[in-house]
Amino acid sequence: MLGRKKNYSSFEKLSFFANSANFLAVLLVAIWIGGCSPSDATPGQWLRGNAVDRTPDDWSFTDEFKEIYIEVKTPYFIPHSVTIWCAQVKGKLFIGARDPESKNWPGWVDKNGEVRLKIGENIYAVAASPLSDEAAVAPVRAAYSAKYDLPPPTDDAPSTMRYWAIVDRN
Repeated sequence: MLGRKKNYSSFEKLSFFANSANFLAVLLVAIWIGGCSPSDATPGQWLRGNAVDRTPDDWSFTDEFKEIYIEVKTPYFIPHSVTIWCAQVKGKLFIGARDPESKNWPGWVDKNGEVRLKIGENIYAVAASPLSDEAAVAPVRAAYSAKYDLPPPTDDAPSTMRYWAIVDRN
């Protein structure tokens, strides 16, 4: 029987496509159900909320929010969102990642800084610009320490944090 091609009946062909369609439908429903917002340590996908057209000039209202959400673009075209902390300094917003090498999202932000932040029920389409200058990082570290009751930063202890400034996309 080597080299013989099996002839499938019309019913078998239809059954195959029906099973494929069923599989695809189940997969799409699973993605849709799984495409929820993050919760604490559990990541999510698309953030849902009220899209805000304008980037705020003053982010000091974020002082009342201990946790916010960030949605980043991924190499596999499905957004990834996680819960993060934020702090503002003189009305400018900053986000950070502790132990960024142990997570995927900081690297994705470094590759594409266009992110969406969910603060309360509002979604802001913004850009994240990395901070590397210690003079710029020092007040951000102090703001994080004050907001989250962390030990004050010291110059002799290496930071395990990476920070980004939140800016308008334009």
